[in-house]
Amino acid sequence: MPHAMTHPFYALHSHGMVRVAAATPQASVGDCTANAQATIALATQAHARGVDLVVFPELNLTSYAIDDLHLQTAQQQATLAAIDAVAQASATLDPALLVGAALPRNGRLYNCALAVHRGRVLGVVPKTYLPNYREYYEKRWFASGAGLAGMAIRIGDADVPFGTDLIFAADDLPGFVVHAEICEDYWSPTPPSTTGALAGALICCNLSASNIVIGKARERMMLAAAQSARGICAYVYSAAGIGESTTDLAWDGQGFVHELGELLAESRRFCREAELVVADIDVERIVQERTRVGTFNDAVMHAGHPETRFRRIGFTHAAPTRDIGVERSIRRFPFVPNTPEKRDADCFEAFNIQVEGLAKRVTAAGAKRLVIGVSGGLDSTHALIVAVKAMDRLARPRTNILGFTMPGFATGADTKANAWALMRALGITGQEIDIRPAATHMLQDLGHPFANGQPAYDITFENVQAGLRTDYLFRLANQREGLVVGTGDLSELALGWCTYGVGDQMSHYGVNAGVPKTLIQFLIRWCIRTDQYDITTDTILDAILATEISPELVPADADGAIQSTQSKVGPYALNDFFAHYVIRHGLAPSKIAFLAWHAWGDVDAGGWPEDVPDADRVAYDLPTIRHWLERFLHRFFATSQFKRSAMPNGPKVSAGGALSPRGDWRAPSDGNSATWLDELRRNVP
Repeated sequence: MPHAMTHPFYALHSHGMVRVAAATPQASVGDCTANAQATIALATQAHARGVDLVVFPELNLTSYAIDDLHLQTAQQQATLAAIDAVAQASATLDPALLVGAALPRNGRLYNCALAVHRGRVLGVVPKTYLPNYREYYEKRWFASGAGLAGMAIRIGDADVPFGTDLIFAADDLPGFVVHAEICEDYWSPTPPSTTGALAGALICCNLSASNIVIGKARERMMLAAAQSARGICAYVYSAAGIGESTTDLAWDGQGFVHELGELLAESRRFCREAELVVADIDVERIVQERTRVGTFNDAVMHAGHPETRFRRIGFTHAAPTRDIGVERSIRRFPFVPNTPEKRDADCFEAFNIQVEGLAKRVTAAGAKRLVIGVSGGLDSTHALIVAVKAMDRLARPRTNILGFTMPGFATGADTKANAWALMRALGITGQEIDIRPAATHMLQDLGHPFANGQPAYDITFENVQAGLRTDYLFRLANQREGLVVGTGDLSELALGWCTYGVGDQMSHYGVNAGVPKTLIQFLIRWCIRTDQYDITTDTILDAILATEISPELVPADADGAIQSTQSKVGPYALNDFFAHYVIRHGLAPSKIAFLAWHAWGDVDAGGWPEDVPDADRVAYDLPTIRHWLERFLHRFFATSQFKRSAMPNGPKVSAGGALSPRGDWRAPSDGNSATWLDELRRNVP
């Protein structure tokens, strides 16, 4: 391994992540020795893959479907021997193990989850809810653990904590805090994992021997997704697989990992080989989410602060800090799902949020017309097609949309032609106002060197043009009983890439304010793909998508190269990635850099949404990511908040966040970026 790769930055444990696995061993019918060997084999595999926690199925050491054999002394003694074998084998392995076994205590037999780590049993959690309906007869053999707290059980030569009041926490890996429940427990109306999460567990686990019937796999997924979302936690589930008795039932070996309602990984089902489903859980993300959701902490209070009733069993994990890669899908475009069906569903929702938001504002304001500046660029194009759809739904003529193209000193022939073509294709009222005379007059009044023929293309030169365009739009709206539709997007608000007050930062209603640049591209493609408009419009939209993103405020250089936004502020794909994790999750810059490096470092790794053009499928190395992240942090935290604090109304669109001070984001306009830049420079090589 190169010396540079030994830097703590490259280790997932440095970034609040814990690697977990749902294990599906090949079971046997009551052969505890074979079950122990199968468990040790998968634990050894997990060790080699850098796993921190392995969750096994319910009663995986004892066997589940053995009926009255559970009550046989020989079976119970064999189970204890299997536990001892697994514990001894774990002494040289890194992962903590959650294994299932039936244990006698005080004249009762309990269906238990045992936490095993580095040679010892940390604690034993008995199952609370015992199914005794349809094909289940667990109350025939087992006692419920309900109400058992503060107790111990003798295993070998040690008294081990026993009860439903246990969570297991590594003292050297923050966030590695585990709760265990068993199968039926999370089918109940009040799953024990709910209380475990309220007591502080971040990783809730289910050891299950759920048999399979048609549709049950979907039900398990639904329950785990709901529990991880509602409990603001991760949920690791492992069900019994091939090898259990099929006298009356069958088994599919389903295993999966959810985090905050999202599926991270799932097993193959009906597999005849042992399987280990591995995923990296972002426990820092979970902690951040809990701090943001006040209802979670209200629930803690209403439940009587469960942490005061739970025993936190500590252990030293001592996993080595090294680069072991990432076992987690990290979307390059966090505002856009990778799968076509989810992408199209999200685009449908986003587009209609914008349309209905604008339609409501039109009717509430009593506006007769919509006024919009149409440049032929991405943002104004999308705002225009949203406006057209809004007027269609209000049964108003499209000619009541007044589109103005306002060429300046650097307006390109292609973008101007696209603007006119789009307005004509959509059937709106189009007009052109050349702002160059007014801009020249203003520059002369300012004594600007450009007015004397000098090529001085400073911020004043740019903002005179941007400001005049907005000024014209507002006066046109006054004159023609209209409402100015804003075109600026979420990405520009994050970067402060807009002219304040008298420029494109201002409008009567900002339909794009909750939509990042990358999502706008997908939304326009969705409009084409789903025939929202006619074929002529679709052709023009395609041409606009292929156009370089530029403010077109500075004339082309001697080589004919036009002003490029992304060369100035960085690739929007990266900026939107950074914005998502800053706005939505509040992650440290080094963590964001780590995620971006794994998402964007290799063009062939991970999935791409299918309609990303080949030319846009690029990779960014860590120095490039670090460079643009540094720029982003400075712009976001130090120079742009005053624009966001005074932004117009506009709908929140994505769960990834919005920047309105009346909605999703509140921050001081006179803040600075020192804290974030210092963290980045200290922790990213």
